[in-house]
Amino acid sequence: MSQHRSRLFTAVTTALWLGGGLLVSAAAAAQQAPPVTGEPQTPAEERAEDARAKTLDTVSVLGSRRIQRSSDTASMSPVDVLPMDQAVEEGAQFDLAQTLQYASPSFTSTRQTGADGADLIDGAALRGLGSDQTLVLVNGKRRHTVSLVNIYGARNRGNTGTDLNSLPLMAIDAVEVLRDGAAAQYGSDAIAGVMNISLKRSKGCEAVAGYGEYTRGDGENWLATAYCGAELATGGMFAVTGEWQDRGRSDRSVPKGSPRIIGDSEVTNRTVYLNGDSPLGEAAEVYFTAGMQSRDASSAAFAREGIGSEDIPSRNSAAMYPDGFVPFIDGVLEDRYGILGLRGDVSQWHWDLSHTYGYNELRYTINGTLNASLANLDLLNGGAGISPTSFDAGGFSFQQKTSNLDVSRYFDSALAGVNVAFGLEQREERYRIREGEEGSYLDYDGAGEGGNPGSQGFPGFQPGDVTDKSRDSTAGYVDVEVNFTDRFMMDYAVRYEDYSDFGSTLDGKIAAGFRATDTVMLRGSVSTGFRAPSLQQKYFSSTITDFISGEPVDVVIASNDSELAALAGVPNLTEETSESATLGLTWTPRDNVSLTLDLYRIDIDDRVVLSGDFDTSDPAIGPILEAMDVGLARFFFNAVDTKTEGADLTVTYDFDWADAKWSTYLGANWNKTEVTHVNTPPALAGREDTLLPERDRLFIENGAPRSKAVLGVDYTRGSWSASAKGIYFGEQELGTFSGTEAGVPNQHYASKASADVSVTYAFAENTKLTVGGSNVFDTFPTKQNPDETDNGHIYESVQFGLNGAAWYVRLWHKF
Repeated sequence: MSQHRSRLFTAVTTALWLGGGLLVSAAAAAQQAPPVTGEPQTPAEERAEDARAKTLDTVSVLGSRRIQRSSDTASMSPVDVLPMDQAVEEGAQFDLAQTLQYASPSFTSTRQTGADGADLIDGAALRGLGSDQTLVLVNGKRRHTVSLVNIYGARNRGNTGTDLNSLPLMAIDAVEVLRDGAAAQYGSDAIAGVMNISLKRSKGCEAVAGYGEYTRGDGENWLATAYCGAELATGGMFAVTGEWQDRGRSDRSVPKGSPRIIGDSEVTNRTVYLNGDSPLGEAAEVYFTAGMQSRDASSAAFAREGIGSEDIPSRNSAAMYPDGFVPFIDGVLEDRYGILGLRGDVSQWHWDLSHTYGYNELRYTINGTLNASLANLDLLNGGAGISPTSFDAGGFSFQQKTSNLDVSRYFDSALAGVNVAFGLEQREERYRIREGEEGSYLDYDGAGEGGNPGSQGFPGFQPGDVTDKSRDSTAGYVDVEVNFTDRFMMDYAVRYEDYSDFGSTLDGKIAAGFRATDTVMLRGSVSTGFRAPSLQQKYFSSTITDFISGEPVDVVIASNDSELAALAGVPNLTEETSESATLGLTWTPRDNVSLTLDLYRIDIDDRVVLSGDFDTSDPAIGPILEAMDVGLARFFFNAVDTKTEGADLTVTYDFDWADAKWSTYLGANWNKTEVTHVNTPPALAGREDTLLPERDRLFIENGAPRSKAVLGVDYTRGSWSASAKGIYFGEQELGTFSGTEAGVPNQHYASKASADVSVTYAFAENTKLTVGGSNVFDTFPTKQNPDETDNGHIYESVQFGLNGAAWYVRLWHKF
């Protein structure tokens, strides 16, 4: 850490400790009052409030190891609890990532387009940081990340992350979002925060049929999903959810009908999830979760031009595609997830032993394409110039196995209550790359002979890319939560974790909460954290085609342990480390009004990013690149230190007026990330602009809008209900290929607002029909020069996307 950061962190920590001591004394001298929990819900209150209360009563809120803590405004750390029932029954979005995009202001998920494999998976992140700096749990257990590492795209460039859309929305009871550093409590990746997805385990059956499309007549979205939960003869629960979703391709190419296709990828999901538990005697139970998804997805690559262009014979064949063509990157994704555990109580100690398995695989087939070198060889040999049009390009997979033992006990006779928790974790990870068929990567007519090698759109993985790498880690933690009085509490957590590939790390967290009055609670935390570099970042290797200022260039992404990386002077990857501080308050003046405000700062050292371009003029590896017949090389390395500052605000207010029930919500996030230092290896001294040029720096600093706000109003009267939601996305600034040094200004995206509206009619208590629209004002991002954008289009996939307005209809029925 830098000296400045260490002083800041020490000052905040000292203030928290000293403030804690003063608050203990003040609270002990003051008249103690029980914490405010609110009046019981009445039958007349809105169904959404009932569902929220029910959720909070049954979910262990993140940030605390105490079993069944039940109020986000009583938490020492900022936690949002988002019930999913209304989204399932009436929502405009058909998947989890986009549902959260329009519900949680600190959450960002923007569909990519023109970004190869990133088009097939929606990345998700908190507080403007990377998708791999947010830890995702399912039923409190670590969920695996995807096998894909993002190479292109404004969002999550160089990151891995978790695919939230691999879980069916119907299976989810609630999503908890901990907006605080929590690596000391939960381990690697929890730098920006933690998300816990709680699955349903309620009795009864329900089903939803939905349809939507963009107002321009494309992007058809079909949904059929159902859930059933039943009580077992043993007294436990068994729940099953099935989902089929089919999303059509959209196209916002300019001019319309041009060979360049830009918009949503084509996706078909088939998903099944099981969730349940069963008692084993009076003091223990077995629980389980099992899920699998198969996804077929198709993304349009950059178009190749026809006769009269420079693409013949380098990237096209006049005999095959005289008018040009668009290759399609078609992916088959397989995702598997399972939890099997035992939990129970012995002498007031609660124990939980579990094993979690996760697997994610992506296989590529490139269709509507050709191998130009093979077509050119056919032409040179007297043929017409023909190549196969479909190639198996290979793929990759990621497997994760995690075993946990968690033990806790609440001592109600110590002070005003003390909770002690400790546990162990052992995790194994494996990453593999499978090569494609020879035609997907071979150069048949020889280097520099006219036709470029491999399948156009996405060259296949070569034998040299093939990898099979594993690592394991072990960890232990202790977490002590102390209620010194009914008004003042503190939490202390420490975690030791050791990795087989880079060593060990020790992290800690201190959090405190003080109920200053019956309605106001002050809270704060300081913590250190870490994120282990993913195996995907360490070992990904491929030769791809990038379009720079509209011109195709072959680029090699070399693995971190490769000879090419060593020759370039790129060091081995190590962990990212962080220091974070949060200070906030909650205010609940009445049962129907609440407010939370939290300020935060997150300093991260040694962030893993994708480097800038090493070209053929590089003194160390330039000749090697020329011999490989590629123009550029990029590497993953611990490139930068960053500072992120921000604020989160939430306000809720529910009331009755004009014989109707009204529920309002305001959520807002402001954040700013700055690169404070470029970590230049000795071998690359003076070449900071190659390691991290301005364009790549802006990917880190402005990958997400610097501000976002959601204002929602729900109305219910009799059988009718309506919902209106406004979403504000702040400005963004991204770089260009030419750069400001060449006199080309950066891409500026002005702040924009979107709006969703819907009307619902309940035919009966268990049947509802909803009709609505999203982005009803047909808002688009600021137009740009397509020669300077990452996807070669006048709109980048920023803020809320580039598809415009959409409408939908959804029918919900409960059996």
